[in-house]
Amino acid sequence: MKHYLIAAVLCCTAAPAFAQEEAPPKPITVSGNVALVSDYRFRGVSQSDKGMAIQGGITVSHESGLYVGTWGSNLAGWGTFGGANMELDLVAGYKRQLADGLAVDVGVTWYMYPSGADKTDFAEPYVKLSSSIGPVSMLAGVAYAPSQEALGDWSNTPRSRPGAKHDNLYLWADASSGIPGTPITLKAHLGGSRGNPGLGPNGTSVAPTGKYLDWSLGADAAVGPLTLGIAYVDTNISKADATYIQPNFSRVKDGSSIADGAVIFSVSAAF
Repeated sequence: MKHYLIAAVLCCTAAPAFAQEEAPPKPITVSGNVALVSDYRFRGVSQSDKGMAIQGGITVSHESGLYVGTWGSNLAGWGTFGGANMELDLVAGYKRQLADGLAVDVGVTWYMYPSGADKTDFAEPYVKLSSSIGPVSMLAGVAYAPSQEALGDWSNTPRSRPGAKHDNLYLWADASSGIPGTPITLKAHLGGSRGNPGLGPNGTSVAPTGKYLDWSLGADAAVGPLTLGIAYVDTNISKADATYIQPNFSRVKDGSSIADGAVIFSVSAAF
């Protein structure tokens, strides 16, 4: 109550309302987020050996539309890329409004695995289009990583060889909608990968079986400064498709698939 009384006094003693102007937007803004997830799924595949992960990121944006940022998460199992227990992404891009409710975002992500084996890092440019109609938000994106050793087929097959390079293509679409009068937002995702149909130089691959789909359905609920999330995540990677990259493509603890359907929980906060 004290805060409201102080605000009222200031309004009365200040200049007339018609002389007031809103402060101009800052040329540079800083935003960030932190999250705790029950399983870190990257394009449907667990990168934390089906265990919990702590994640966080920060982005610095300029009024021109340019931005740079970084994001990180702990890893385990398949996601360790040759021994690293951390993923650290560096992002740079440009975003601008094309029309009312329509925006384009062009950039590149550099995936890093500090303290991991050699030939783990790779670059992936992307283009995203986003739009909103009423409470519904939609996004379509394409990410293409040109041929790099980190994505090459180094597995023990007739077509593989050390030093091989491969590219990777990922297409995806997201949709979300808030439920009027509630703090709940429904969300859906569909993605498709096409890349190295084998194991890379460190026994992993961004597109484990070469070509597959991933999808998720879920909901977020705003509770004070926190967002609670739940989502069902799955892929169409069958046991037969994954057989030739076993035992790599399984949970270290019990040998279960790291790409099967699972309910993922999350708690996050943004600033």
